[in-house]
Amino acid sequence: MITEYENEPIPGLPGFLPKGERILWQGSPQWRKLAATAFHTRLITGYFALLVGLAVVNALVQGGQSLGDFKGIAITVVLGVIGVGLLNLIAWGTARSTIYTLTDRRIVMRVGIALPKCINLPLGLIESVDLLMRADGTGDLPLKVKGSQRIGYAGLWPHARPWHYQVPQPMLRSVADADNVAALVARTCLAANPGSQIATIEPLANRPQTGFTEARLAESAAA
Repeated sequence: MITEYENEPIPGLPGFLPKGERILWQGSPQWRKLAATAFHTRLITGYFALLVGLAVVNALVQGGQSLGDFKGIAITVVLGVIGVGLLNLIAWGTARSTIYTLTDRRIVMRVGIALPKCINLPLGLIESVDLLMRADGTGDLPLKVKGSQRIGYAGLWPHARPWHYQVPQPMLRSVADADNVAALVARTCLAANPGSQIATIEPLANRPQTGFTEARLAESAAA
């Protein structure tokens, strides 16, 4: 299921496609959204901003008569900028090195920056597809894999559904046009594996209503 590779004759795939297999979709994470959701850059930025604010208040209360009183503030700001900058750089590298591929037989996740690997998920192993949609059109697609085949959470992260440690679920993360991608994945899985569950939607609270419902997705998958 997991293979390492050095050369890829087709971007995102460890080898040429077998005869008769065809690519239906390829995509990569949107790195800014990946940075915010997987690496929590907004939360960490807020944390450092709070530290700076508290340090400024403390310096003012203590008098703040010299530049030395604000030395700790400057150090905190520099550490915050470096830390958030590094997380954004890792998110950018992760998105750049990741390609998700959907064929009519499998889903392939080419992941990894320093040690690239391909995760092959035959459509027959995919029990269900969920969709976590966001207001900007990006979303996450967790894939529930049936049977005894399991992939370690650490080996999957950040392409893994959060909080599912005992039975990790591979996840196509921060993909653009996520609702249409989810419908395509669900339709393809259903065609390859009749009787599997159709994708469901777990919308965020602030997501505007778009009319995309579970019933519509089921209809699209059955088309």
